[in-house]
Formats: sequence, structure tokens, C-alpha cells
Amino acid sequence: MKLMGKFCRIEDCRIGEGTVIWDFVNLFGCEIGQDCKIGSFTEIGRGVIIGDRCKVEPYAFIPPGVTIEDEVFIGPHVTFTNDIFPRAVGDWEIIPTLVKRGASIGANSTIICGVTVGERSMIGAGSVVTRDVPPYTVVAGNPARPIRKVER
Repeated sequence: MKLMGKFCRIEDCRIGEGTVIWDFVNLFGCEIGQDCKIGSFTEIGRGVIIGDRCKVEPYAFIPPGVTIEDEVFIGPHVTFTNDIFPRAVGDWEIIPTLVKRGASIGANSTIICGVTVGERSMIGAGSVVTRDVPPYTVVAGNPARPIRKVER
């Protein structure tokens, strides 16, 4: 791991060799693979797993319950959720989300929990993903809808 900033909070994490972490990053009990890049002002929660060779751009929020496979791009300001019915008090349930190998998520997108983002799929900037994204498919909009296929 190469720490590029001096203002980071990293607690109880496993971080692979060659991974670069920029300034003002909060990592809590997560696992990050090898040769990843984690941008400034990113928060990654407890139990999150990120594969190898991923790029997480600045201001991303990845809460508990999210699994990201290898070679995934997470654009700036991407937000994942992890509870369908959030409340300030009372019980809540983490709903898992899976991002498959080679997927790309555009800037300012929101990924509602419980979905699977398919292999090599692409999510357009500003999209709100409320259901599964098929493999090799480009989706965009609010809610995100398929607009074309990605060549294999």
C-alpha cells in the first residue's frame, strides 16, 4: 500500500500491495485488493470487499454490504445505499449489493441496495440504479434503463 496523504483514517483493513490511497480517505474494516486506486474524500465501510485493479474516484461512498469484483471503475461522487427503508432510530437491515468484474459506474450515480451490476456493464453519469444491470449493457437515467449493449 502507498499512502499518498497524511490525513487518512484506516482502521482494521486488509489492503493489497500496490494499492494507492490518497488524502482524506476513511476506511473501516474493509478489504481492498492489489493495485487499486482510492481517491480523496472516499469512505469505505466495514465488511466491504473491493477486488484487484479497481479505481475508486474522489468522494465515493461505499457502505457495508457492498462487494466489488476486480477491475471495476467507480466514478467521482458515486453513492451506494445499503438499507431500503432507512430510519434514524430502530432496527435496520443491510441489503447486499454486488458489482461484477469490469463494470464502470459513472460520476454522481446512485446505486440502490440489493442490485447486481453485471460484468463489463456501464452506468451513465447521474444515473439512479434501482434494479439489476445485465452484463455487457449500458444503462442511464433515473431510473436507469438499458440503452445499448457493450461489445465483448
